[in-house]
Amino acid sequence: MFGLLDALKLAAGMLAGLALYHLYAVSIGYPSAAREARAGYVLVAEKTAADARAAEMERQRDAAARAGEEHRKRLQAARAAEQTARDALENEIRSYELELSQKNRACAVTAADRQWLLRH
Repeated sequence: MFGLLDALKLAAGMLAGLALYHLYAVSIGYPSAAREARAGYVLVAEKTAADARAAEMERQRDAAARAGEEHRKRLQAARAAEQTARDALENEIRSYELELSQKNRACAVTAADRQWLLRH
């Protein structure tokens, strides 16, 4: 039924089809390679997103630590300033009492007055 010429035509057709598929696959890309590339891209994208989340969490942790340290320093400075002001007030009260005692006058400042002065 099939002659030699028919077999050659069939083989030529198959070769032409394979050549066209190969040109398509080379120009457009192999479908299996594209799937593998997309699968790899998803893994890379997930890893990149996880790294970005970890970096952001670390940045926030460091910022919170710096803010806490800055708050501690400000609190310490405020306490030192308050103590300095309290000491200055104590010295002022002592000097006033000394001045009154040198003039032989009584100091009418009671402990309650002194506490009020310390608070205000």
